[in-house]
Amino acid sequence: MGHTKKVKMSSSSLMTVILAFAANLLVATAKTFAAVITGSASMIAESAHSWADTGNQVFLLIAERRSSKQRDVAHPMGYGREAYVWSMFAAFGLFTAGAVVSLMHGIQQVFAPEPADDFPVAYVVLAIAFVLEGASFIQAFRQARESAKRLERRTLEQVLKSSDPTMRAVFAEDGAALIGLVIAFIGVFLHQLTGSPLPDALGSIFVGILLGAIAVVLIDRNRRFLVGQGVTPELEKSMALRLLEHTEIERLTYLHLEFVGPRKLYLVAAVDIKGDLREHEVAVALRRVERELEDHETVEEAVLTLATADEPALTFETGVRPKTTR
Repeated sequence: MGHTKKVKMSSSSLMTVILAFAANLLVATAKTFAAVITGSASMIAESAHSWADTGNQVFLLIAERRSSKQRDVAHPMGYGREAYVWSMFAAFGLFTAGAVVSLMHGIQQVFAPEPADDFPVAYVVLAIAFVLEGASFIQAFRQARESAKRLERRTLEQVLKSSDPTMRAVFAEDGAALIGLVIAFIGVFLHQLTGSPLPDALGSIFVGILLGAIAVVLIDRNRRFLVGQGVTPELEKSMALRLLEHTEIERLTYLHLEFVGPRKLYLVAAVDIKGDLREHEVAVALRRVERELEDHETVEEAVLTLATADEPALTFETGVRPKTTR
């Protein structure tokens, strides 16, 4: 029981974060240049947004590396929850460096507008940014879609429910970036068309509200996993059936599943062993099942105990929590 496994970093998650970092760094540099040249409030907001996203990718890279460390005596459940801690930092960074700066600058421009010009520069930069952000979003979307297919979920449902915070963060940030670029384009265009800086300033405010909303959702999801996010009924049923597939097990009376990291579960179950084996034989059978469960990539540690004869067995129905039957 509790044998040590080397947890490898997900190559798809790492590629998603690296691509997002490269795209955001290029985009942030280009937007800063355009913001300085044009003086557009929307471009300044988008510049702050992209620099916040670039810094956040560093946090997400740290999350990927630290959460994949091999478990040891000091951390018997592994380092998986590091992913949620560092992803939480990234979400706070998006809120403070992105949302707050965009909101403050937009409000400032409403009451003390500054002139803007060289609008073609802004359009070119926004177009380049849309292509780069789009490429990053496509990678995040593909990763989310692949994992959604394996779990028979819709892609957006997988993004919200997934235990992988880096995939969720990149997907959300890149999606917000594309929406923000459209908002910025409308703000710059209306500024040029009307000559009034108000649409540009409102564009900055809307970008800030968008980033704030995304940050709040990401913070809440990471909080849930840090305090012990429960698994879905479908996953609970799947793990129960996996337990009952073992020839030694006749009944399952208790099942506890808890995420201890991205795609990593801590499993505790009470089972009824078939036959009337001696104590030593029962212990050997339990340890064998535990090792087989832990060989699966999603189970970090499995702990099995014996059920008593009077304990009711669990039954499962699709989409609902397990029930007990006698």
